[in-house]
Amino acid sequence: MHTEASSRSVTYHVRGDEGEWRVETDERAGMAYASKEAAFESAVAAASNAIRDGYDVVIVVPGASTTLLGDEDTGRGLDTSEGVPLSQLP
Repeated sequence: MHTEASSRSVTYHVRGDEGEWRVETDERAGMAYASKEAAFESAVAAASNAIRDGYDVVIVVPGASTTLLGDEDTGRGLDTSEGVPLSQLP
């Protein structure tokens, strides 16, 4: 089966900080959401419609940059339930 890449694409960027997260497309910011997760769900709903309309879709969501203690938290390589690097798990 041969498929052609879509010439139309849209990127949804989830941006903001605590209490005011927004979904931006083409440098336009949408309404504010109380949490990053709520903004992400909004981006997914919009992306679903765009996919149906034949667009290529990208959703960009930043990871956690700090923890409650203020240390950098990349969220990578740790089993969050135990705080143990995945490489050290059996």
